[in-house]
Amino acid sequence: MSVTIKDVAKAAGVSVATVSRVLNGSANVSESAAEAVNKTIKELHYSPNFLGRNLRKRETNVILVIQPASVHSLYAEIVAGLQEGALRHGYDIISSTTNGLSEIENRQMSMLYNRTVDGAVLLGTHSDAETLNKLAQNYDIALCCEGVKGANVLTVTVNDEQAGYDAVSALIKKGHKKIAIISTESTALSSIQRYDGYIRALTEHNIPVREEYIYKGSYDYDNGEKALKQFMALDDKPTAVFAVSDLLAISAINASYDMGIEVGKDIAIMGFDNISLCNMFIPSVSTVSQPCKEMGIFTIEKLISNITSNEKDTKHYSIPHEVILRASTGDK
Repeated sequence: MSVTIKDVAKAAGVSVATVSRVLNGSANVSESAAEAVNKTIKELHYSPNFLGRNLRKRETNVILVIQPASVHSLYAEIVAGLQEGALRHGYDIISSTTNGLSEIENRQMSMLYNRTVDGAVLLGTHSDAETLNKLAQNYDIALCCEGVKGANVLTVTVNDEQAGYDAVSALIKKGHKKIAIISTESTALSSIQRYDGYIRALTEHNIPVREEYIYKGSYDYDNGEKALKQFMALDDKPTAVFAVSDLLAISAINASYDMGIEVGKDIAIMGFDNISLCNMFIPSVSTVSQPCKEMGIFTIEKLISNITSNEKDTKHYSIPHEVILRASTGDK
């Protein structure tokens, strides 16, 4: 049979409460009692059930991170930041993936409901604002890199509308007026706002919005290729393309070379996110950089503050973005 805390207390000649105080690092224990308890723990090879003890305290020092996919390096960098920030405060991270399925997300969230974790960070969610607002009344949650319109929940993102505007404005500054967009039909707020930024940039620079230059599909990789082929079939072809994700931009670049089009010379292509592939790809991909690691650290700092405080921060924070010009837009 395993050794219990009662066995330790009996062998050390102290109360169970004293053993508990020693295990919790309490200062309210005499030096002799602490020495006796620690000696007995070693002799009996006692292993405390920290999980059970923490659950009774309703604290686990563990935070759940739910991401839509595991292959996207954008999420990997954010999770790295979350882990770094969590470690500074003595917390651990459990990372899980939904593969874009709401039923998996709901099952994973049960860890929050049954107090297996102290809080949760969602890097994209199927839940609407009403659901999230109700959830936030009883649990500590945060949205990171993907917000939800109307959600009164701690949220950390870049300003996607302004970032889309800045990306397209950079193409306009380079002399492009025939600018297409590879967007999505997704209801994700980031996708909608990046598209809105594209429209605003064209409008403010007195460039007509042309329906034939707008492609809306999904975030699946092959949609970049489909969009590029659609644009190149036009009589009046675009000279530049803004994609709302780097994977869509890279897919379009590959399709361009298959069609004998030189990216950076015959056509400029701009992505969004600055995933690690952008710098390794040939040509290197111009993009909008999200400071993923910093975003993760900032989010976890704010969430842990909410967990340990009665004052709950439900603000929406915008982290600065940066437009990076590389070879895919004719830059070095």
